[in-house]
Amino acid sequence: SLIKIFNPSACDATTISPPSGILNKFVPELRFKIRGLLTSVSVSVSVSSAVTRSLSTNAATTTTDSDSDSETPIGADGRHEVVVEAWREGIYEHDNEPRVKRRDGSYQSIEKLRGFLNYQRNPEPYRPPMERVMDWGELNPPEGHEKEHTGVERKVQAARCMDCGTPFCQTHTGCPVNNLIPEWNNLVYNGQWSEAIDRLHKTNNFPEFTGRVCPAPCEGSCVAGLVDSPVTIKNIEYAIVDRAWRDGLITPRIPNERTGMTVAVVGSGPAGLAAADQLNQKGHKVTVYERADRIGGLLMYGIPNMKLEKETVDRRVNLLKEEGIEFVTNADIGNNVDVNELRSNYDALCLCLGSTKPRDLPVPGRQLKGVHFAMEFLTKNQKRLLLTKEGKLESKWEIDNFITAAGKDVIVIGGGDTGTDCIGTSMRHRCKSVTNFELMPQPPPERALDNPWPQWPRVFGVDYGHAEVQAVFGKDPRVYSVMTKEFIGDEDGNVKALVTQDVEITPKGPKAIQGSEKEWPADLVVLSMGFVS
Repeated sequence: SLIKIFNPSACDATTISPPSGILNKFVPELRFKIRGLLTSVSVSVSVSSAVTRSLSTNAATTTTDSDSDSETPIGADGRHEVVVEAWREGIYEHDNEPRVKRRDGSYQSIEKLRGFLNYQRNPEPYRPPMERVMDWGELNPPEGHEKEHTGVERKVQAARCMDCGTPFCQTHTGCPVNNLIPEWNNLVYNGQWSEAIDRLHKTNNFPEFTGRVCPAPCEGSCVAGLVDSPVTIKNIEYAIVDRAWRDGLITPRIPNERTGMTVAVVGSGPAGLAAADQLNQKGHKVTVYERADRIGGLLMYGIPNMKLEKETVDRRVNLLKEEGIEFVTNADIGNNVDVNELRSNYDALCLCLGSTKPRDLPVPGRQLKGVHFAMEFLTKNQKRLLLTKEGKLESKWEIDNFITAAGKDVIVIGGGDTGTDCIGTSMRHRCKSVTNFELMPQPPPERALDNPWPQWPRVFGVDYGHAEVQAVFGKDPRVYSVMTKEFIGDEDGNVKALVTQDVEITPKGPKAIQGSEKEWPADLVVLSMGFVS
């Protein structure tokens, strides 16, 4: 277990700022109670705004030091090194498992008791940037790919889960749907894959979606992350559900009894599909209405193909159909479908509309052609891909609707996952260049004092789109601490450039620095600044 201890020298009442005044009352008593412990335990600690940032004992220091003082247990193939013996005496299956290299350099059987100390975090990598940027296939390596983790490596990664008494990974600071993460990690470690998908489905209707696109706040609040690197929770979730589909463990669950009650669900995004699934399993008759031409909402059109293959979405939707849920597409409630019709024909109405009003950028030149919202750009691209896959004629539609980045200087305004998706999409269009503007300063490489565990770590990272730009153009696309002042157009009303100003962060918010204007060439500008409602 981890023992959290305040360093008395850092706990002076004058150094603890609001809202932590409640701590002042207990600091003297706390100092007295832990004085004896401090004589035998060496503690490194920092206190900031009423919370300790990171606590590491001698044992924790030894763990991290082992990474630098000894050779890494990860081999040239990107997995923990193993030694396979032809024969080993024993009566259990695991007696003949390969011996796995530990951080101390020894080769021993896989064990979970000290797994997070013995084994190194090793997330399954995406396909190489120069390989994946040439197609619209998923980032994750397919079955049989050289980058795919082996069964042994998956067990090693599951062994790193500490089975914490208080698993922060599944609390409000971690998983939003409270996945039973330590339970299915342990089941994977024991090779009980059927039980693992059962536990995963207890809290998560669609783990094949979250395992691919969720930013994994669970890993940010993993207790192992206090002293080392967090468990590869997202990879394990992905592996459980993909194996379950492959092994035929996910089959239609048709309710034994029907209540006779009817429910209309408006919206077929992740919330609408989850609500429909839950209501249907209770025995109600559920009909889902979607204004687009395909079911899935954000899953179908808002998330690009390389993050979530649309066959994956269709597979789950088809399963829901087999379970008795009806779907109606091209149904825009309030326009071509009267809401009073729904009220009169159903016992209950569930609105799962999502957030579809994007944050705009009201600066001079906003009306120029070539300035688009992120969802407009991504949706039209996905529709074109689907038309191509299905062999439908697209030439007329493409001329009228498609937004292409091919051969253009692209600027994406706004970071986050959606901004990265716009970068990745532009790269697959073969853009001339791509630049990503972010209003805030570049995040630090490690947690700042005001960003303690188990909060989401606001640290610098490289997402898939950034890595692809780096691989192709040789530099990171992000430019920090800038804001757009105006768009500049040509004589035909097309955007050709934009002007930015550097920004400084003040107590009242971002403030433009006068005289720092800079002009950037831009044939396509994508606004990815979140949603307002």
